[in-house]
Amino acid sequence: MKNHITNALSDFFFEYETPRQVLVRNRRVGVVCRLIQLGVLAYIIGYVFIYEKGYQSTDIAVSSVFTKMKGVGYTSINGTERVWDVADYVFPPQGDSSFVVMTNYIITEGQKMGKCPELQGKHSCSSDSDCEGGSFKRTGHGEMTGVCVEATKTCEVLAWCPIENDHNIPDPPRLMSAENYTLFIKNSVTFPIFGVSRSNLVEGIEADYISKCLHDPKDAPLCPIFRLGDIVKLSGFNFETIARVGGAIGIVVDWTCNLDVDLKHCRPKYNFHGLYGNPAETDKNRASVGYNFRYAKHYLENTTETRTLLKVFGIRLDIIVQSLARKFDIIPTLTAIGSGVGIFGVATVVCDLVLLYLLPKREFYKNMKFKQTDTHAQDPDSEACSTETEVSQK
Repeated sequence: MKNHITNALSDFFFEYETPRQVLVRNRRVGVVCRLIQLGVLAYIIGYVFIYEKGYQSTDIAVSSVFTKMKGVGYTSINGTERVWDVADYVFPPQGDSSFVVMTNYIITEGQKMGKCPELQGKHSCSSDSDCEGGSFKRTGHGEMTGVCVEATKTCEVLAWCPIENDHNIPDPPRLMSAENYTLFIKNSVTFPIFGVSRSNLVEGIEADYISKCLHDPKDAPLCPIFRLGDIVKLSGFNFETIARVGGAIGIVVDWTCNLDVDLKHCRPKYNFHGLYGNPAETDKNRASVGYNFRYAKHYLENTTETRTLLKVFGIRLDIIVQSLARKFDIIPTLTAIGSGVGIFGVATVVCDLVLLYLLPKREFYKNMKFKQTDTHAQDPDSEACSTETEVSQK
């Protein structure tokens, strides 16, 4: 028993087993095998290593965005002239990565809390019984008092009076001058895994250059100063259309960097996408078109709280940072090579199927590839002993 255990351990530690291989001289099978191997090699080199950069590890950046608008707008309504600066037309004014630039508006001045009739066409009535006191309507402007105003045939409400009339949107937009506003984008990114930090104010973007440049995809692709009209045009919208009713535009700052080359080549690319609006001007019958919100300025008039209400139509700008950095790493390289070597086994499997099941001489190839034994015919140990005896006698 001890000898058997010793022999078993000796065989396990000091012997090496190798699979049996059969060399098959068949042109068709040989061509199929080489074609499959060539395809696998092209996949590994072309797709895994060159296209997918399988030899590199990746990281996504932590980013920060700061924005600043500049420009002055001018309006003249019923002989009243007004100049609009950044504090008037940018919401919110803190320089966030998402903000709205006002391009059109409906203003209702001198609103005070009181009782007044609803707009015509809303909550029509013929008697007081049609106006339930103390109730609210989803599309209304206040609480109904239970009185039907004969002059307008609408219910009286407790609300900010006079009630805003937003049925007619100004056309053309009142702030068409917004087309010449400029946007400054300052963006910083950090790739924590690689310990790399970059800013869109890359090499060559100095203070003198910024004061003069204007972004152009071909002539000045790195300039961080953007004209609002150009942003709208590059996103596929028509400025007058989107300025009238508002819309949304995404500005994508793309940081796709190969850190195996000089760091100065890690530069941003700017892309512009129309997220919401009416670029084709073919869907005017939609239920809700554009982008708008209301903004009120409160003040006291003879100790009475008063407000000026603006319904703002504007272009919402969303600055979106998209990043991906790559750098050589031995672990993904070895993983890609190992998986590629494993895929080479597909050629062997396919060729074996062809040899054993499709070719006319498949039985011959089966006999060559597989060695069959009959354990009932002869004991293997006795066969081995007789073979050794025969060899020793010779």
